[in-house]
Amino acid sequence: MSVDISGFGLELTLTASNTFPSGIQITQFADDADPFDSPSIQIMDKGMGLNGDMVVWSVATPTTITLSVIPGSDDDRNLEILFENNRVNRGAAFSRDMIDITARYPDGRIISLQSGAITDGIPVNSAASAGRLKSKTYAFVFESNSRS
Repeated sequence: MSVDISGFGLELTLTASNTFPSGIQITQFADDADPFDSPSIQIMDKGMGLNGDMVVWSVATPTTITLSVIPGSDDDRNLEILFENNRVNRGAAFSRDMIDITARYPDGRIISLQSGAITDGIPVNSAASAGRLKSKTYAFVFESNSRS
């Protein structure tokens, strides 16, 4: 039996408490960077006592994700707005958005990421040596997540 692991059809809904309280859809994913990625996180730490006894303990760790979208697309423009609204600039107010993202996978699974913030983004469009604009990547961190 084969397992279909297609990512085609992935849809994200992002809500930001002040910038996009009604939410936005994200579907215009990049072709030259991983569109939706999450690195491994450490959930336990470890050590060794003086006499070689191993000890482990739980570590609270936020979930980090990155989104890469087509430069200049509607999704990129919306994420640029979110990025700039949450970026501190001299003399300007910033949003301090609380961000939630819901990912709907093609196989019907749903992952909800809650109580997050945008942490990184690319402030200007960059050009690649191939003559095209590079895809824009935005990073987020979340306090909790759930699956259904």
